Amino acid sequence: TIGGQELASLHHFVRSMSEAVNKSFYAWIKARKENNFAVFQQPLHEIIEFKKQEADLLGYEKHPYDALMNDYDRGLNTGITDNLFNSLKPALRQLLEKIKNAPQVDDHFLRQHFDTDKQWKLGMEMLRRMQFDFEAGRQDISEHPFTTNFNSKDVRVTTRIDENDFANMLWSCIHEGGHALYEQGLPAEQYGLPLGEYCSLSIHESQSRLWENSVGRGLPFWKYNYKLLLEYFPEQFQHISVERFYKGINKVEPSFIRTEADELTYHFHVIIRYELEKQLIAGMLTAKEIPTAWNELYQQYLGVSVPDDKLGCLQDVHWSHGSFGYFATYSIGSLYAAQLYATISRQQLSLDTDLEQGNNGAVLAWLQQHIYQYGRYYNSGELCEKATGQPLNSDFFISYVTEKFSAIYEI
Repeated sequence: TIGGQELASLHHFVRSMSEAVNKSFYAWIKARKENNFAVFQQPLHEIIEFKKQEADLLGYEKHPYDALMNDYDRGLNTGITDNLFNSLKPALRQLLEKIKNAPQVDDHFLRQHFDTDKQWKLGMEMLRRMQFDFEAGRQDISEHPFTTNFNSKDVRVTTRIDENDFANMLWSCIHEGGHALYEQGLPAEQYGLPLGEYCSLSIHESQSRLWENSVGRGLPFWKYNYKLLLEYFPEQFQHISVERFYKGINKVEPSFIRTEADELTYHFHVIIRYELEKQLIAGMLTAKEIPTAWNELYQQYLGVSVPDDKLGCLQDVHWSHGSFGYFATYSIGSLYAAQLYATISRQQLSLDTDLEQGNNGAVLAWLQQHIYQYGRYYNSGELCEKATGQPLNSDFFISYVTEKFSAIYEI
């Protein structure tokens, strides 16, 4: 049992950290506005110190960062993540190098003028085709797309629309739709209990990535849905074949911003943040050293020179919230998605044909049976092994991107 003095100490810690997070968030906004990391440096230093204390309070076996990672995904730790990322890095770097030396893909047609109202209507239709239940949810507009829910009968998604960049709405809509289908598919009778809650952030991300990338960036999906684009935007797409569109939406190009990255380079953005966070929590890196370390890793992994703090280490809100240990779930979610989708493809031999005919019911039914119905009964690793027959590994994702991008870039 916790004594009164110890409890008071914990109360003080939680309150102090909450106050530090509040101060840190506004410092981050100011730093971004001024494009100057120095404005954020001291508040971030305080957050990092609090997170080190939190790791000690929570306890860990090998690395203090494990305690923070476990908060977002039960059972996840640096040992598992290091193994996954260490196998991912060389494979992705090799593939990226080949792509850099190949003839580049054209995607200019995604950056024309697209009427806002038409984009909205198209996004709503895409959600319907994904079988999002509008009797149990709705879609709205926001600056940054997100999904929120009150229960499985009230799940809300938002999208972002840019008149000059069609991809913004398209991917936010399908991505958030994937999150929403998971929430709508959780057992309603278990509401308020662990069985009625999502498994983990990694599994949640696997659901959005599976729909966005495995399905939504696949050629079979667009062989059916491209007609819809032509209905809404005939001028923009009438001279673009579905094959050319498919290549365009899968263009690979190293960039500065994580949220705008392609399916391949995205993981280097995550790995960079993971490696920095691990060092910060272990006391091997200070807040002051972040900009230099950040820029060096971007040069090392992506071959790009970060021009300023706003396009560099100030781009994410996560650190200002104290969300250390979160970033890895994005990439691990993609690895789960690839492994789950490979299993669906193996078990549903007509999957590509079904998608070409506009039938994604087999995907949804499989996810309902193997993921949604279990809520939080299993942790991520256990759920993956039950659904796919083996523990999570990076081989499925590496095979998927190698096959896909080798064909697109003819390498």
